[in-house]
Amino acid sequence: MSAASATSVLFTRVPRRVRVVEVGPRDGLQNEKLQVPTAVKIAFINALTLAGHTHIEVSSFVSPRRVPQLADAAQVLAGIIRRPGVTYTALVPNAEGLQRALDSGVRSIALFTAASETFNQKNIGCSVDGSFERFQPLIIAAQREGLGIRGYVSTAFVCPYEGRIAPHRTLEVVTRLRNAGVKSIAISDTIGAAYPVDISRLLDLIEARLGLDGIALHLHDTHRRALANALTGLLHGVEELDSSAGGLGGCPFAPGAKGNLATEDLVDFLEGMGISTGIDLALQRAATDLVRKTPGGNPHE
Repeated sequence: MSAASATSVLFTRVPRRVRVVEVGPRDGLQNEKLQVPTAVKIAFINALTLAGHTHIEVSSFVSPRRVPQLADAAQVLAGIIRRPGVTYTALVPNAEGLQRALDSGVRSIALFTAASETFNQKNIGCSVDGSFERFQPLIIAAQREGLGIRGYVSTAFVCPYEGRIAPHRTLEVVTRLRNAGVKSIAISDTIGAAYPVDISRLLDLIEARLGLDGIALHLHDTHRRALANALTGLLHGVEELDSSAGGLGGCPFAPGAKGNLATEDLVDFLEGMGISTGIDLALQRAATDLVRKTPGGNPHE
């Protein structure tokens, strides 16, 4: 086989279009120590919509005591301009959060669990089993309301407390989510410690059991491997990737979880490979600048 033929075979499964899920307004801002003004958050989200995003993670209805930066979730959702065809998602931790989200007009929610027991306790205050007990009623209620549901599996590869996570542990959590009725699932490299071989091994297991339809990758760039890991996902046929404007982000409950994969880097990378995203890179950078120039906003250079 010639080199050209080998390359063609390698890229056979790479999608022609990828949906980029912009997590900057929620996962990006949540770890910022200085409060970002509500008006800036609203302008930021509107600018991301203008840039061509079709899925934006807007905020979170967690307790303001745990994540003070996102205490203004209702005000942000009341202030943004919602473009038809764009999914605006909010994180919902419990029944109270779901009701607040519904009162704010949210039509898509995100739920969190983890492959690591210790991280789950640190992040949401319960075991993995407890997380499923907690959000099963939320899934039923959300389905009744016709809401979109996205599930996150944090520490899918490496946990800051337990170390490396066996792929079969993550597979079981992903399977439980799917069986619970969650079709859209983001596999998260929470502290950016995974290697491409880790991504490939887990995706092989998931595909063999469930297929990869509805499976996304949420990658952090702590060790500058996020694009390599994203490419690995693309080679497996993954069609949805998370990223954050300017690489903003990090989890307050995961030591070592620095910035997310920067949306600008991801879009440039995808478009350079001939993969369509629908995102205007100049307008994306303009959206990032809105936060970069605001005290409390600190996207990675």
